[in-house]
Amino acid sequence: MQPCPSDAQIDALASELRGRDPGLALVTAAEAGDLERLSRDYFDYSPVLVQRFSGKRAQLAVRARAVEQVRLVAGACARHGVPLTVRGAGTGNYGQCVPLAGGVVLELTGLQRLRHLEPASGVIEVEAGAVMAAIDQQLAPQGRALRLVPSTWRSATIGGFIAGGSGGIGSLRWGFLRDPGNLLGLEVVTVEPEPRLLQLDAAASAPLNHAYGTNGILTALRLPTTEAVTWQQLVVGFTRWEQALEAARALPATALLLNGLTLLEAPIAARSPWPAGCPAAAAGEHRLLLLAAPDALEPLPAWLAQRGGDLVWQAPQGTSRGLPMRELCWNHTTLHWRAQVNGWTYLQLLLPEPVAPCLEALRGRWGDDLLWHLEAVRQQGVSRLAALPLLRWQGQERLQELMDQARSLGAALFNPHVLTVEDGGLGVVDADQVAAKAAYDPAGLLNPGKLRGWLER
Repeated sequence: MQPCPSDAQIDALASELRGRDPGLALVTAAEAGDLERLSRDYFDYSPVLVQRFSGKRAQLAVRARAVEQVRLVAGACARHGVPLTVRGAGTGNYGQCVPLAGGVVLELTGLQRLRHLEPASGVIEVEAGAVMAAIDQQLAPQGRALRLVPSTWRSATIGGFIAGGSGGIGSLRWGFLRDPGNLLGLEVVTVEPEPRLLQLDAAASAPLNHAYGTNGILTALRLPTTEAVTWQQLVVGFTRWEQALEAARALPATALLLNGLTLLEAPIAARSPWPAGCPAAAAGEHRLLLLAAPDALEPLPAWLAQRGGDLVWQAPQGTSRGLPMRELCWNHTTLHWRAQVNGWTYLQLLLPEPVAPCLEALRGRWGDDLLWHLEAVRQQGVSRLAALPLLRWQGQERLQELMDQARSLGAALFNPHVLTVEDGGLGVVDADQVAAKAAYDPAGLLNPGKLRGWLER
């Protein structure tokens, strides 16, 4: 890692930005609290990352409201040799927007326009800082909705989701963000003394999808949408884990239209908050959470009852008071647990088929130190179960033992306790990501330290 820029470099950069655009919103060292907040996300889910990111903070932050301001900041950083880290709302969990080498943090939440909706296809062009809930609100009158959203839908930006996310609600139907067809194009600003504004097609955009903003500044995106459905929220209780697991495995193979399927082991269900009107989980009750189309409501209760499930609550999405059910899944589950219980972290796995032997082996070794939270997804066109289990923290050595065992049982591991794009994925360097960085960020100033392929080139 290169050293942080000197105070003189930062002062010269800030002076140039003020001179070129007096209206540009700058956050300096004098506003230490704001600067600290803009240098963080939810990486504290990981005790490993808490240690690794200690003391990492931007020296200057800029809030852009227009693409031309983004180009101004990118060019100034390139000319002054100052690192540049881009952020949205900061809802990620892996430190994607933490500046390891200081420099400038560029916040893009001011870029929030829905530029265009193609009526015939439903394809949209939207600016990177738009909050996903706001996008869906604008799409609703046209009968459209975003395909994939995180559990942080109410606050996360679409650019941050594409740059730092991988899947979420909707992955049961549409797979993962990097699957072909989920990103159709990008508008990108390069980090060069004279920044270029590029319009990339789907193929050229792929290396910037889930790259932590290391190889280009995303200012707008072209995305497909899907038909809007009044999803029904269902909470189903099971007294036996084996029955709950079998229902979670079998439901995606039916002809029922589902947009989300989450399974919470009883200890997690017992500590989870629930929407108004939904009863708390009984002792020993495992819970299956479903987002189902209205036409699934007729056959579902009988199908579930035949497999030991009891429908304990249902309500149309958007009509229930209090916490929406979408905020009980994906990494919101981890958030709720950690708010009540100290000393826990989590992992991310794609489970092998069949699922039960892997879970039984891990249960046998780790017992109550490992609690299961499963999500149904589609991977390469096939229904699979992913896991975001909660793990009692017992140090890095024990974490490594668990990860080694999971891999030996056939699980694919997506490690949330590492710094780089590659190590948080399958551990393989993506040459296209590195080539894109060379083309769009030749001095290596964008979010340095997060793309291992660039460091090892």
